[in-house]
Amino acid sequence: MKVNEGKVDRAVRVIAGLALIGMALSGVIGGWGYLGIVPLLSGAVGLCPLYSVLGINTCPSGSR
Repeated sequence: MKVNEGKVDRAVRVIAGLALIGMALSGVIGGWGYLGIVPLLSGAVGLCPLYSVLGINTCPSGSR
């Protein structure tokens, strides 16, 4: 599968995922905060399955 996330998109996903997981661990939000693993992993890998289904690509054409 091809990378379909640009650098900014990936960075936002990783930061949001870490923030959600951190808030869940500290008890600020409930257990649903562990869903932050989804954006964290998709940002780390560079592939968003939903983007693939919807035909969205934020990755510049010259990358990877």
